[in-house]
Amino acid sequence: MLLPAAFVMIAGPQILTSIFLATSEHWARNTAAYIFGAALSITLTVSLAYWLTNGHTIKAGSHKIADVIILALLVAAMVHAFLARKKANPPKWMGRLETASPRYSFRLGFLLLGLFPGDILTSLAVGAFLASHGHPWWHVFPFVALTLLLLALPLLDALAFGKRGRDFLPKVRDWMNTNSWIVSEIALVFFIVIVTSSLVG
Repeated sequence: MLLPAAFVMIAGPQILTSIFLATSEHWARNTAAYIFGAALSITLTVSLAYWLTNGHTIKAGSHKIADVIILALLVAAMVHAFLARKKANPPKWMGRLETASPRYSFRLGFLLLGLFPGDILTSLAVGAFLASHGHPWWHVFPFVALTLLLLALPLLDALAFGKRGRDFLPKVRDWMNTNSWIVSEIALVFFIVIVTSSLVG
């Protein structure tokens, strides 16, 4: 369940930003700041969904209603990913990433992973799923950690392979810019299958 949700979180401008930052002038500091901002916003959103859902499921005594709400969130995320697929060109603000500062990178990480519509829906779905199925709150951290690991892949590539790795990243960026919505849709389908199995089981 965590892996498809984490893929949805980073597919799109989130991983594109990480790639841009990994090829920027101060790539190590910028990427670290970006990931730290993402960690804060993801943890806050997932935790909020967990605590809100946990209170309601205790009163209701059943996770069925929560699963229906989660399915609605996932379908909304699929619709958003499909509608956003035509935006083939990166947003204009990405042009600033080559000369970005750690402060700007932190702000981007916090906003992109915490306020981007697809990520909000996915984070809410994950938090609600964990709460409604009786998982303790700390189970949000494997999801957060997996999402951050995927976000850090461009940085890890640059650290492991140096200039050769950074030269390869633009090719990955171009592919993701064209196909990220497909990755999101496939991952969301897996997530929906898991929640549906729980609902009918």
